[in-house]
Amino acid sequence: MKFNVNHPILYVIVGAIIALVLAQSFFFLFRAMKRAKELGIAKDTVKKTISSAAIFTIAPAIAVLVGVVALSKSLGVALPWLRLSVIGSITYETVAAGNALEAAGMSASTTITDPSVFISIAWVMTVGIAAGLVFVPFVTKKLQSGLSKVGMKDKKWGEIFNNAMFLGMISAFLGYVFCDVGLVVKGDTSGLVPVCVMATSAIVMAICGTIATKAKIRWLTDYALPMSLILGMASAIPFNMLLGGN
Repeated sequence: MKFNVNHPILYVIVGAIIALVLAQSFFFLFRAMKRAKELGIAKDTVKKTISSAAIFTIAPAIAVLVGVVALSKSLGVALPWLRLSVIGSITYETVAAGNALEAAGMSASTTITDPSVFISIAWVMTVGIAAGLVFVPFVTKKLQSGLSKVGMKDKKWGEIFNNAMFLGMISAFLGYVFCDVGLVVKGDTSGLVPVCVMATSAIVMAICGTIATKAKIRWLTDYALPMSLILGMASAIPFNMLLGGN
């Protein structure tokens, strides 16, 4: 049987896993509603909380959908749908898949026909993000405790450590963006495409933040991320045409 990234059996497997996750979500929702009733919380308050939470999950869901669409050309729909619906992260999964595709001599616009390549990419996308499940229970408490102690002794150093950790995380992704900028020296401007796309997304995010703050439009802050992602990806088209990217 010829391998197909969109084979129906993949949808069945992924659908079963996501159905289990949804079942857990409904289970805890009903438990929370039951507990709210025991605590005497008004039904209107509970309904308002549920409806507000449901509405504001649309924003991150749009960002996830963008990631699924971006990866669907090479990986099909089932695998990105699974990875970005359970424990996945759009900032990690897209980079991990891109690096794995590059290592296999392929690009995001190439549909995978080799099952060994597909499995390798699935492992790369899964193992890396799953490491958090192992380390968080054993490391997070000690790390937070250590940072709290430093902050209590010296508030300035506590802030420096927190900022350093955040910048370290961001630097990993910035390296991916700027890794091909040096090609400009050789006359290849395609390495500037990721930089321009990032700048476009940053500008959109800044504009949304400014408008939300000045005009006090609270809902805009929830949709700033998907808007910056979508417009950033859309800008990649003219930037590729202008700078000669692929």
